[in-house]
Amino acid sequence: MFFGISDYGAFVAAIVLFLAIPGPGNLALITSTSKGGMAGGFMATLGVIAGDQVLMWLAVAGVAAVLATYPTAFAVIQWLGAAYLAWLGWKMLSAKPGDAPVLHIRPRQYFQQALAITLLNPKAIVFYMAFFPLFVDPKTHLGLLSFAVMAATIAALTFLYGLGMSLLTHHLAARMRANPAVGRVLSKVAGIFLVGFGLKLALSK
Repeated sequence: MFFGISDYGAFVAAIVLFLAIPGPGNLALITSTSKGGMAGGFMATLGVIAGDQVLMWLAVAGVAAVLATYPTAFAVIQWLGAAYLAWLGWKMLSAKPGDAPVLHIRPRQYFQQALAITLLNPKAIVFYMAFFPLFVDPKTHLGLLSFAVMAATIAALTFLYGLGMSLLTHHLAARMRANPAVGRVLSKVAGIFLVGFGLKLALSK
């Protein structure tokens, strides 16, 4: 138990995998670095982190309210969260190859645009509402401190991931734009992980 977080190692592993899943955030990092170099990638990384923090704390407000007011209902939230993750995994496994969304990133506005791209994904609030309860033990949680440690962990991992992605894009831009099959494979692997993760958590309740 770490600051009221059950299985902190699994929490970190899940975040790392989620970061690697192709999506608007990754595209914003790659495009910003391609146009603005490491400085562009750095500012885009900060934009993604800022947007994530806003969405995360909106989700935390809802989760914390349920936990404090309806302790019994929190178990239902955990079940629904596990089912939601499994459903997301199935959607990723059954998705057909398609064109990646094109982002029109303007020079010198990397932070603002990455922030906007992140905030314009309201589904992230639903995701965090489902994700956070899976790692909170109602009997040992430390209130907002537990959620703060989770949020800080996600911010730190996103920062490291963003810098790593920017470095790769900066030095290997041509290869990063190569065969999109790599992204599809990552998506399938993440889908399998989510389905298994959701089932494991559901069965362990």
